[in-house]
Amino acid sequence: MSKVTCDMAMSLDGFVAGLGQSLDQPFGEGVGDRLHQWMFDEPEAHAAVIEGITAAGAFIMGRNMFGPGRGDWDLGWNGWWGAEPPYHAPVFVLTHHSREPVTMQGDTTFSFVTDGIGPALERAREAAGDGDVAIAGGAHTVNQYLAAGLIDELRLHVAPVILGRGERLFDGVGDITLEPLGDAWGTALVTHLRYRPVR
Repeated sequence: MSKVTCDMAMSLDGFVAGLGQSLDQPFGEGVGDRLHQWMFDEPEAHAAVIEGITAAGAFIMGRNMFGPGRGDWDLGWNGWWGAEPPYHAPVFVLTHHSREPVTMQGDTTFSFVTDGIGPALERAREAAGDGDVAIAGGAHTVNQYLAAGLIDELRLHVAPVILGRGERLFDGVGDITLEPLGDAWGTALVTHLRYRPVR
């Protein structure tokens, strides 16, 4: 049976992005690549983790993860990732503003879902077939799925930095116990943790 997974890079104080996300600062003010440095500086050491992040049969993300815009769409904007995003699978973007699907190179199609997390998950499961569905972020989207008890496996990649403010994971999710799935491991740049969220 396929699972709903989620991978999130986060600071030691629980933030997955800073404030003031913009075109110039996609992870928020002052964050840069501090939460994801391990992906770029030590890709060989974390190859299996990186492969697992993009191995799902379909993905769900919030609008803020797709782009910095708010309100009506800038139809020239097709995501942060250039002509070939890393997903190589259907991606369902939660939004309040409808938009026609955007097809990119590498078998990535962004579809825009305006009727909430439940319908988005139904569409993603159908698209994924036997594959897993990954909740790709950001914090608000992941917190909604955690609060609804819809994530089977939560994979946290904790960087040894303190952001102090920003978009926090676990805000408003209610009473959840995280059952460990295997041992923690990592390097000086990150600690990888796997949990089963239980309500």
